[in-house]
Amino acid sequence: MKTLIGALALCALATAAAAQDKYTTGVDGTFAPHAFPKLGGGIEGFNVDLVEELRTRLGAEIELVATQWSGLLPGLAAGTYDFISAPTTITEERSENLLFTEGYLNTDFLFVVKAGTEEVTDLKQFAGKTIAVNKGAVYDSWARGLADEIGWTVESYGTNADAIQAVLSGRAVANVAGNTASAWAAKQNPQLEISYLHSTGLVWGMPLRKDSEALRQKLETAIECMKIDGTFAEMHEKWFGFTPPEGAAAVTPLPGWGQPGFAGYVDDGHEPSC
Repeated sequence: MKTLIGALALCALATAAAAQDKYTTGVDGTFAPHAFPKLGGGIEGFNVDLVEELRTRLGAEIELVATQWSGLLPGLAAGTYDFISAPTTITEERSENLLFTEGYLNTDFLFVVKAGTEEVTDLKQFAGKTIAVNKGAVYDSWARGLADEIGWTVESYGTNADAIQAVLSGRAVANVAGNTASAWAAKQNPQLEISYLHSTGLVWGMPLRKDSEALRQKLETAIECMKIDGTFAEMHEKWFGFTPPEGAAAVTPLPGWGQPGFAGYVDDGHEPSC
């Protein structure tokens, strides 16, 4: 009888462990180069590759759902998703309500210009120039807020693709957007090249619910190992066209759990290792 009870207990534990190794995550399936439709069906992108790496490293079954960005964080709160794999900027407000892994990519502003354009090392070199932006995006309000200081003219377009077309046609000298989207645009079009990078000091991390400490540690351990063994650098080169610089979030594992300086960060002596 004891043997039978012991076997049943082990079976129950194994079943519970298996259940814990099944997760659901979500991405915005229209945000290239992070997740976007591919020919023949399905999606591809940096964050799709990231989820595939997590499946392997965690030995877990992870269902990846592509949906609209607006539904991701509410879906996380409602329990539809266990974590979000779409790029999510870690902010003070979000960290008060969500648990974040450490950052894995910097979220900066990057200018795109025509190939062969003079190198820009200071924003004031854009004085007297026209800058094209996606109407209503954070880059739109940021550029307009600097219009008097820099002396540039800001033109807004319905989509960022239209703003980039303005650069190609000569209606604007540069387009400014998110660093990864801009790098992808330049990688896809040999008539373009990346230019000035404005650092925001912010990073993208993976949000979870506040009660998901154990899962955060699993995800973060995998993320740290991907930084240490060069996997993130390879993915960065593949999707963005350049190697992340020294000190970038993609190659810098951090001690503790979470992003230092934000709510939810735990400094328990943990040091990244594989």
